[in-house]
Amino acid sequence: MQFAQWEPHYREILEYFGFDRAADEEAARLLASLLDRDNLLSLVTLTDSNEVTVCGNAPRLKKDLKKIKGVVFAADAAAEVLEDNGFRPDAVFTDLDGATDRLIDMNREGTIVVVHAHGDNIPLLKHWVPRFPGKVVGTTQAAPLPHVHNFGGFTDGDRAVFAADELGASSITLAGFDLDDKDVEPMKRGKLHWARKLLALIGHTV
Repeated sequence: MQFAQWEPHYREILEYFGFDRAADEEAARLLASLLDRDNLLSLVTLTDSNEVTVCGNAPRLKKDLKKIKGVVFAADAAAEVLEDNGFRPDAVFTDLDGATDRLIDMNREGTIVVVHAHGDNIPLLKHWVPRFPGKVVGTTQAAPLPHVHNFGGFTDGDRAVFAADELGASSITLAGFDLDDKDVEPMKRGKLHWARKLLALIGHTV
């Protein structure tokens, strides 16, 4: 999805949540400064013309493990659930709020870490990004910059689906998504609402 197509949705999200666009842009600039190279080609090679399973971090993920096929994208802490069950994800999409040292180990072993910059995670970017020893790809929900891309999407999970779609996956299977979870706080409920709305834009009904 080109930024010109994405921007109207982004503006709606900013208004809905009361987020600060300038803070998002500041975070994107910081992330760009922390990345000394662009590993997008590695992510494209992993994805293009391949089956991709995107794993969200809903409690149902363990039940959905049987759905996994092809390349595995994990949303944030879903990566640890997958690894605990014998799947090392090929890429992890994260704004770092669920990051632990295990993500560093996965990155060292070949997992691409797709780090998302937004206005609320500047301290996390400064703490984690310099520590990753392997391949890192930067993303933003604001305008893209050198080394920092915008594939569309908002939460870690739906952003991974947008990336798979944009980078040419032959098919996309969703596992561990529960957008009807009522046992979440209001902010999370709003994010689930937007995840459903955005995924519908690229043909995924959850």
